[in-house]
Amino acid sequence: MVSEGGSEARTSSCRVASARDMLLRSLRSGSLPAMCNRYRMTEAQIALATRYGVAVPFPPDLEVPPPELFPDRPAYVVRETDAGRALDAMAWGFPHQVPGKRIDKATGRPVLLTKKITNVRNYTSPFWRSALANPRRRCLVPFTAFSEYGQHRAADGKLPLHWFDVPSRAIVSFAGVWRPTEQGAVFAFLTCAPNPLVAPIHPKAMPVLLHEEDEERWLSCPFEDAVALAQPYPSQLMAVN
Repeated sequence: MVSEGGSEARTSSCRVASARDMLLRSLRSGSLPAMCNRYRMTEAQIALATRYGVAVPFPPDLEVPPPELFPDRPAYVVRETDAGRALDAMAWGFPHQVPGKRIDKATGRPVLLTKKITNVRNYTSPFWRSALANPRRRCLVPFTAFSEYGQHRAADGKLPLHWFDVPSRAIVSFAGVWRPTEQGAVFAFLTCAPNPLVAPIHPKAMPVLLHEEDEERWLSCPFEDAVALAQPYPSQLMAVN
């Protein structure tokens, strides 16, 4: 007789194998969609201040971001300062210049376009390592749910949108990184390999969700210890709808 625990382990193993096969097929076909840039933060500002130990006064509610958040829009970020933790509103997406298709006639070189990078996967590249090496440039990005598009189109031709959350935790943190710019502070958050719950829906990646006990470590530890926290969140602690 197979025990309940053995059955669950076998089911989990099958999910991982299925997700791996799906990922390989998607990579070969080039049909893998980009990671979904959409999440929710539906808790009130006072709940965030209480959750993260942000001292009053915190920023006024005039800058409260909307419940659903998209790139290049303001969102809440928690960071460490000399005076303690601060709750800030920052724009989602690091500006990064890339060569465009149009050629500058004066220089003969491609015109540079500004692209907003919202998700970080290559932690050890010079660009991201320099940002992540400084603990004061790391941050917590609060959320209540995040979304990913599915792999198979519905009858209307659209990809289904799935929402993930952690039922036992009202507010969860993405592992984030931020920096000041001339237009104001911006942030992005790290991604990692998907867990067995996310992989069948989005086999490329998932955001790095931090356990609450790891949040202080993320904001203060050395670089190598910080990137070691970029692991798939346990799927048994999550839900999808």
